[in-house]
Amino acid sequence: MATLPQVVKSNKGTNQASAAKVDMKLEVVVIAVSDVDRAKDFYGRLGWRLDIDFVAPNDFRLVQFTPPGSGCSVHFGKNVTSATPGSSTGYLVVSNIETARQELVSAGATVGEFFHIGFDGGGSGLDPDRRSYQSRASFSDPDGNVWILQEVTTRLPGRGFSLDVPTLTELLRETETRHGGYESSAPKHHWSSWYAAYIIARQNGRTADEAAKDATLRVEGTHDRSPA
Repeated sequence: MATLPQVVKSNKGTNQASAAKVDMKLEVVVIAVSDVDRAKDFYGRLGWRLDIDFVAPNDFRLVQFTPPGSGCSVHFGKNVTSATPGSSTGYLVVSNIETARQELVSAGATVGEFFHIGFDGGGSGLDPDRRSYQSRASFSDPDGNVWILQEVTTRLPGRGFSLDVPTLTELLRETETRHGGYESSAPKHHWSSWYAAYIIARQNGRTADEAAKDATLRVEGTHDRSPA
């Protein structure tokens, strides 16, 4: 398994009563462009899904694209934002940065060479140990909005999961192991309910221990205590 960088996790504010326990899922990022049709053509050629091209009579136009596999979409258009065209920077997480770069180049994007970051300062080329989060490359749209490719193969604790097949397979195995440790002393229940609660908790950034507690509360609370 790839070595992960050390991360300092702050618990500041976790005891405050706030909206912190309400799901807040980032779904849209707004970028500024100078030529809507040119930008639409560019992102369409990349294979991003066109969701909306809405034109209103008050000189307003909204275009929405969604990158493959992304839960977050991109908005641009006319009178959508007052930001300067080309002023945005975003990250695109990929499971294989070499394949992703090749696909973008084939679609007509000009992608820079690989580089990597790290506590040693990083440098050119892919990360020598191909550590998760370290290898990167970047490209720009016609206005200069920058997109940085970041290779993530193993998620940091609490960072959730992207549901590609290898990651989901690993998550299901983890869930099976955790449920096995619970099942011997558990009340009769539908295993699928425990699995679902565990997986959703992990996707939402809960640690494995926290997810197991959430799943157990789901089973032993007022829900799903019917026999397996």
